[in-house]
Amino acid sequence: MSKKIPEIPSASLADIAFMLLIFFLVTTTMDVDSGLRRKLPQWVDPKDMPDEDQQINERNVFVVLVNKNNDLLVEGDYERIENLRERAKEFMDNPFNDQDLPEKEPKEIPYFGEFMVSKGVISLRNDLDTKYGTYLAVQNELVAAINELRDELAKNKFGKPYKELEADKQNAIREIYPQKISEAEPKGKI
Repeated sequence: MSKKIPEIPSASLADIAFMLLIFFLVTTTMDVDSGLRRKLPQWVDPKDMPDEDQQINERNVFVVLVNKNNDLLVEGDYERIENLRERAKEFMDNPFNDQDLPEKEPKEIPYFGEFMVSKGVISLRNDLDTKYGTYLAVQNELVAAINELRDELAKNKFGKPYKELEADKQNAIREIYPQKISEAEPKGKI
């Protein structure tokens, strides 16, 4: 008589595998990618583009370049990232109407009346080999410069930080300090 080998019950094996799967899905954390929060500009039909004759005045453009060695060049000069925010703020505000900084034009702004608004635009360009972390650091400094200008104006005019203002007051301040950051396509080598 041959002895029969007892079988291992496998009916609950699928249940156990399913529970393990759920356990690992629930307890696993996912890394969150860092990125840029940007509202993309509206699409413009090439027929509606301004003529090349309507060039932006050179003094109205703040040129920021990041090369393949992650060096920062601001207006053609090497600069440290720590100094970028203050330089961008000075450029966008042009508090003393300096002839080397952007022109200003009068504009009727709610809550402010006629206000001299800068025509300044920040142009950011990077090399294809620029590290993403460096690019993000430069981007953050430029955005922070605009946010600080908005916050300072909000505190001076309304006595509150920009984020605590009502939407219509925020819109008025955004008209004075718009976030005009032009990001050109990366070049091969800068």
